Amino acid sequence: MEKNNILVQDLCKQFDEFLLDHVSFQVPKGRIVGFIGENGAGKSTTINLILDELKKDNGQIQIFGREHTSSSVKEDIGVVFDECNFHDVFNVSDIEKILSGVYKSWDSSLYRQYLKKFKIPEKKQIGSFSKGMKMKLSIICAMAHKPKLLILDEATTGLDPVVRDEMLDLFLEFIQDEECSIFFSSHITSDIQKIADYVILIHQGKIIFEEQKDDLVYHFGIVKCGREKFASISPDDYIIHRVTNVSVECLVRDKEAIRRKYKDIVIDNATLEDIMLFYIKGGAA
Repeated sequence: MEKNNILVQDLCKQFDEFLLDHVSFQVPKGRIVGFIGENGAGKSTTINLILDELKKDNGQIQIFGREHTSSSVKEDIGVVFDECNFHDVFNVSDIEKILSGVYKSWDSSLYRQYLKKFKIPEKKQIGSFSKGMKMKLSIICAMAHKPKLLILDEATTGLDPVVRDEMLDLFLEFIQDEECSIFFSSHITSDIQKIADYVILIHQGKIIFEEQKDDLVYHFGIVKCGREKFASISPDDYIIHRVTNVSVECLVRDKEAIRRKYKDIVIDNATLEDIMLFYIKGGAA
């Protein structure tokens, strides 16, 4: 039985000034995979290739074990982009009429349940909604036809922290049956850190790492020391180092092992954002 809801292998796409370069990763069933990287790194390009909105140059993309171009996969995918694409003059009933005709599995009672839960007004035109309310509606619509795969591109952008937290809980509920998956691209790394099982970092069109989230946040650490102490640290014991005005900082893969080996240096925990910035801003390996 197919264990991945998305499988990408050696995916390439050439633009005038950008190359998506042999990108490979997987999104297992029952898991949330976070997709992080700076603006222009290739996140949206990758998502548009998966959705067949762009044509790939080379490589393979499978969804549910089938070619991503197959019409049979569309019904089971829910997609949310960072902008609401519904016409401003519509209200939520208009949206339901349209989408219930598009998706065979549209669930009107679930849609109404979500509208009530997230306090979406039924009579107002969408043009009068705040950005946060539009994003909530987009997420609700993506989930109301009971997809097996959610693809989210900056879907929590514009939501206040309380509503973001509610949405993240909803995403966690979504994957509980072990068949559904979420591929979640976001600049808000704290959201990814809270709910993701795996994290993929893309930088300048290349995958830098694909790691279990727990390994990243529980094992990685940041050594901070003066230049003299830094000289005593073996290059084999850190991934990247960078020099600041007051100290040298090193990203390490196993902070507990480093603590045991070097008794007199400071090691801080590393957030997902810390790790991403080390790789993107660079330093010396």
